[in-house]
Amino acid sequence: MNYPYVTEFRQSLVEWFNAEKRDLPWRHTSDPYKIWVSEVMLQQTRVDTVIPYYNRFMESFPTIELLAEAPQEYLLKHWEGLGYYSRARNLQAGARDVIENYGGVVPDNRHEISKLKGVGPYTAGAILSIAYNKPEHAVDSNVMRVLSRVLHIYDDIAIPKTKKIFEAAVEELIDPAHASAFNQGLMELGALICTPTSPKCLLCPVREYCLAFNEGEPENLPVKSKKGKMKHLTYNVLVCEDDQGRFLMQQRPQEGLLANLWQFPMIDTSLESVEAFAKDYVLEIKAQQELLTFKHVFSHLTWHLNSYYIKCNTTAMGDWLTKEQIELLPMPVPMLKIWEEMKKQIK
Repeated sequence: MNYPYVTEFRQSLVEWFNAEKRDLPWRHTSDPYKIWVSEVMLQQTRVDTVIPYYNRFMESFPTIELLAEAPQEYLLKHWEGLGYYSRARNLQAGARDVIENYGGVVPDNRHEISKLKGVGPYTAGAILSIAYNKPEHAVDSNVMRVLSRVLHIYDDIAIPKTKKIFEAAVEELIDPAHASAFNQGLMELGALICTPTSPKCLLCPVREYCLAFNEGEPENLPVKSKKGKMKHLTYNVLVCEDDQGRFLMQQRPQEGLLANLWQFPMIDTSLESVEAFAKDYVLEIKAQQELLTFKHVFSHLTWHLNSYYIKCNTTAMGDWLTKEQIELLPMPVPMLKIWEEMKKQIK
């Protein structure tokens, strides 16, 4: 890396972060467990969204031992609404590994911490640098965006192997005495100043040392090729209530999208009709009412959902639960949305 401003860049970044950093709950601790939780929650999720989840999570699971021992359904209920539920399951599996194999202490080196379930190169580097002040790289899309501009790197950040270029760059740039502030400073700069569109270059503390700014083209970076086509699926979602005020619920498979979460029956409109579903479940439909029609976008697919409230006879098939029981179940965001609409419409 032929970059002439290493010392100036790291010093300006660290000073700016220490003076201007946001007051976030996970910045009031150096406990590696709590920083680990915050980093996992912050994956794919905005800071403002994470804050109340993090605070509630820490109230229920203030120690790694309590997280390791928690029933999974109780854990998923705390994660409800954050999405990407495999993060929570992996976090608990990692916590159990720490208890069983590391005496309850989160490892302080990349080799061992990377063995924990769900801890990839970024999360490992974030925990090691923030909690232990180790000069380790923690490269995510925010950091790649910042450094692609600062270092004038035109490699496509959508290609996985490109991350190695930025990891090597951080290893050369990082302040060995202030690794925590340096890495958090890069993240903060990407979140507040060096944004994807319309970067606030005039407010940037490292503007003088940014090669893209000096070339007059920060908006042209980073280079990022487009993702493949989004997959679209259409479902009818049935909120079936029997004569006893109970609702038919289904638990999703243990593996795959939204694993183990609970939902109202979902019928793929390309494969099955409401009538065929009712026949399979030996349901006699007495009344039907439209609830919500909306779409829910995942990173790789979009659900188009048509939801209906159905009054039907009681059947021995399936899990029929009361409102009170349903309120305790972990459910995906689309199901929570439908459930809230049902409670408003159906008194």
